[in-house]
Amino acid sequence: MISNAVSAEPVIVGAEIAAGHDGAADLVLRLRHPNGVEETVTLDGEHGLALMNRCGIASLDDLPGHSWRKILEAS
Repeated sequence: MISNAVSAEPVIVGAEIAAGHDGAADLVLRLRHPNGVEETVTLDGEHGLALMNRCGIASLDDLPGHSWRKILEAS
C-alpha cells in the first residue's frame, strides 16, 4: 500500500514483504520525510511483527500513516 501523506515528521508510506538474505521474510518499509525524501528501512520478521502489534494492525495495508517512531518502539 502506498500513501501520499505529508507530515511534520517521517511517516511510513508503504510496506511490503521481501525475501531476506537468509531466505526468511523481511518487512520493507518506505518512509517519507517532511522534505519529501523517501527511504527504505528493512526489518526482520520478528521486528516486523512487533511493529504491526505496536501499531495495533493485522494488515500491511494499515501501516501507511504511522509514525517512524513506532519502528524504534518495536526494536
